[in-house]
Amino acid sequence: MAAAALAAGCGGSGSEPTDVVLVTHDSFAISKDVKAAFERETGLKLRILQGGDANEMLNKALLTAGDPQGDAIFGIDDSILSRALSGDLLDEYRSPELDTLAPAFAGPDPHVTPVDHGEVCLNYDRAWFREHDVPPPQTLDDLTKPAYRGLLVVENPATSSPGLAFLLATVARYGDPGWETYWRRLRANGVLAVDGWEEAYTQQFSGAAGSPGKRPIVVSYASSPAAEVIFASKKLSTAPTAAVEDGCYRQVEYAGVLRGAHNEKGAQELIDFMLSPRFQADVPGSMFVYPVRAGVPLPETFVRSALVPKDPLSVPPDEIDANRDRWLAAWTDIVVR
Repeated sequence: MAAAALAAGCGGSGSEPTDVVLVTHDSFAISKDVKAAFERETGLKLRILQGGDANEMLNKALLTAGDPQGDAIFGIDDSILSRALSGDLLDEYRSPELDTLAPAFAGPDPHVTPVDHGEVCLNYDRAWFREHDVPPPQTLDDLTKPAYRGLLVVENPATSSPGLAFLLATVARYGDPGWETYWRRLRANGVLAVDGWEEAYTQQFSGAAGSPGKRPIVVSYASSPAAEVIFASKKLSTAPTAAVEDGCYRQVEYAGVLRGAHNEKGAQELIDFMLSPRFQADVPGSMFVYPVRAGVPLPETFVRSALVPKDPLSVPPDEIDANRDRWLAAWTDIVVR
């Protein structure tokens, strides 16, 4: 009975689907008003199936490729894009809304649609540097200087998305194998590596609200200073932290129609909606990332406190796919062992 009811709800037995299921990661968020707008405009109930971080989500989706648990998937970023494409996970779909994207995001692979971008950047604690009369770091090279010894905390790239992005930033900046020399210099200068962003930012970084941390430099996001303002217990005129533009690494998140989807048309409608002005304007406040649609204004707090890097670093997805395991093994040898 339960299986029959689910099949009917998803459009089984030839009936029109009444819902659309989005497979995504645990960081996905959408405001109630925007979700209601999609359901009102399409007549479909939006069901959200979250499955861990981006890597976990993709691994689960690949196991059911062709017979998916949902209709659309969101949260595939550049570091795992090649795996999604080579795994025959997605159907081709080119949204009519693609023409509205900013030039940097135009011309994606026909299997995926860019939805948002976020930059992983160094963040620093303004008060610590002011109180210790040390200039804040301005470049990746600064982190290897004696003045910044023991000040940096990073995430392990094998277990953390921002950690992997920062490793890729050093690959993009210093080349392969030049990045290995850079990390040896970081280790000699007392870098601390922890498993994930939560531990790095809220436990080791001195600039996060309520953190017991002692290290004033952390790998986080360009939008983190805005988050500090938004979630502050009292109104702040200036963010207590700042992002460093040099060395920022761009992560683009994509959506796609899952091959074998029960509601292919609904999945396409959802992707179109994710590029609409309403959804794109909701992206910063809901997920603390940036819209890809041209001309979408940012919230005032982002304008004042967040950083939008002008020339972020990147590594081609196929290059990441070909070298990820080797880079992670080399990083582990240099930093952890």
